[in-house]
Amino acid sequence: MDRILVVDDDRGTLLQLKWALSKEYEVLLAGDAETALKLLEEGRPDIAILDVALSEGGREGLEVLAKIAEEHPDTKAIVMTGIDDKEVALEAIEMGACDYYRKPVDVDELKVVIKRTLNIQKLERENRLLRRLGQEPFEEMIGTCPKMLEVFEAIGKVATTDATVLVTGESGTGKELVARAIHFRSLRKEGPFVVVNCGAIPENLLESELFGHERGSFTGAYRTQKGKIELADGGTIFLDEVGELPPALQVKLLRFIQEKEIDRIGGGKPVKVDVRIIAATNRDLKERMLEGAFREDLYYRLSVVTIELPPLRERGEDIMLLANYFLNRFSSEVGKDIKGFTKDALQAMRSYTWPGNVRELENRVRKAVIMTENSVISSSDLGLAGGPRMTLREAKDRLEREMIREALERTGGNISRSARELGISRATLHDLLKKHNIDLETYRR
Repeated sequence: MDRILVVDDDRGTLLQLKWALSKEYEVLLAGDAETALKLLEEGRPDIAILDVALSEGGREGLEVLAKIAEEHPDTKAIVMTGIDDKEVALEAIEMGACDYYRKPVDVDELKVVIKRTLNIQKLERENRLLRRLGQEPFEEMIGTCPKMLEVFEAIGKVATTDATVLVTGESGTGKELVARAIHFRSLRKEGPFVVVNCGAIPENLLESELFGHERGSFTGAYRTQKGKIELADGGTIFLDEVGELPPALQVKLLRFIQEKEIDRIGGGKPVKVDVRIIAATNRDLKERMLEGAFREDLYYRLSVVTIELPPLRERGEDIMLLANYFLNRFSSEVGKDIKGFTKDALQAMRSYTWPGNVRELENRVRKAVIMTENSVISSSDLGLAGGPRMTLREAKDRLEREMIREALERTGGNISRSARELGISRATLHDLLKKHNIDLETYRR
């Protein structure tokens, strides 16, 4: 629940706004500047509604506004006064006030001002997160949860090396995006980036696809053809679903990694190739090794560095961050002015298990934007109305996540106070933050 601090020396105004706003917001009241400053520090309100004059002819409200601008920049200020003074209004705006409201209070009008201010605040927070962690440094890999921050850090560290990388994760988590991010931050970025889906090419064609062939080496080989590895010379080859490689090609790939040369089908001599390999799989390669389906020596050659992508269901509020990113992108592409998601859509996205991960979220939002005739996206537009029910464990985890998030929102990310509110120890709260991939910095204001 958003938190609003009302600062006014008139007790009647304080009680009026407390009564009018408390159903939608958590309302804090202050009758003087000293109390206001204390509540700003302890309560970390989202919005402060300030009366300019907290005493006869005074300007204490503007002094509080100056403190907000200096020490609590994430708190949005709405200045309120009974004085019809445009110079005061302009001064307040120049000092950082988001809006200016003249008494007497019309509650319905003030609620509109509050909602507009909260929307501005929300957009600013999301834009800061996108700039800091997602869109700019890593293309469309957007995320703020701890596991995604680890992924971004790993990309940054490994990109400038020539190490072989194995990217693991469920289908739709963005493994190719990781490979592209590594390539385009590497010294090979001017070279080619070649993608091969090892699970999508028939086995009898895969060897030629990877290693190439000489003219006349088999029926239909009317000309010499370079394979994808050779075409990637000087750059990077991304071997998606590498766990599907048949045993014979695993041997050839291992030899290439060791010798840095390939043998075309029907070729008389090896061809030297300078290529970096990034491989990916949604299979458990260690389990495949135990089954005898994947070579142990190849596994260790491919997994010099392993980057594991988390499933979307474990990424917490990244779901909302990604949903809003896709909504803005697709709305712009199709020329629609879609303002956001309904409450039922937000609820459905949070409770859905996302078996198709980020790819499924992207596709559902794209379809909803194209098909909807409304200005907001509903759960029906997303195809999530009446979706798969949660298990008892999933419901418990969801309740746990929501209670932790709400406590962090109320305390501005203060661990000690949040733990006390939840009735648990600080150590337990830290464990739960890690379990649910909740980024503490998102809540600190």
